[in-house]
Amino acid sequence: MKTAVCIKQVVTRDWPLRPAESATWVRDDDASFEMNEPDAYALEEALRLKERHGGEVVVCSAGPARISQVIREALARGADRAIHVESDALSTAGADAVAAALAAAMQGESFDLVLTGLQSDDQGFGQTGVVLAERLGLPHATIIMEVDVAADGAGLRVKRELESGWFQWVAMPLPALLTIQSGINQLRYATLRGIMAAKRKEIRTVQLDGVAAQGQRILELYVPEKTSATQFIDGSAPEAARELVRLLREEARVL
Repeated sequence: MKTAVCIKQVVTRDWPLRPAESATWVRDDDASFEMNEPDAYALEEALRLKERHGGEVVVCSAGPARISQVIREALARGADRAIHVESDALSTAGADAVAAALAAAMQGESFDLVLTGLQSDDQGFGQTGVVLAERLGLPHATIIMEVDVAADGAGLRVKRELESGWFQWVAMPLPALLTIQSGINQLRYATLRGIMAAKRKEIRTVQLDGVAAQGQRILELYVPEKTSATQFIDGSAPEAARELVRLLREEARVL
């Protein structure tokens, strides 16, 4: 089974976030980075499928030169090779632009299965995987918590996480695309042997023109103003309850 895993480099979660001067993204020129957590689980699931069914795991990522950090990490964990769509503009591009770049880079590879994380830790839109499935012309399923490959290798049974503790089993043919939920498995860490082997593995760099000019863009990124005002509500309990509901509905606008 030939599996592609789409991974993204994001700012580490303990890094203090500060809006950049452009007010369209955070200051990341001196930040530390890591692999997007749901993508790490997608990679682990691909490696486990390879251990059970054989084949090849190829990691794909789109962004500036610095994302080679997470690409090398994925190779050290066990991926066989990588595809890097190199573009500074793609680091903050919308889902459609990133999906277009990844789809173009995957042409000619004939993957049996494409895995992505459910969503990114930075933007959190949860769109790139499903848009990529559309661009590749693949059936897809989201929020996956378990993957079973048919004995003949022609299809899958996948377990989707729904709301309120419910799950759904879905049967689908291959090739297909799945978006993986965090916690589907237990992550492995790169060994010293894996780190050394990663230095010899292939990273194919792809240069694409014009793919980041489409799609959505962030207009403004800002830190909400903090207020510490406290308002006391007088009257009996029923009167105070009615006034509280009115304030929440008309002033706070949370109801």
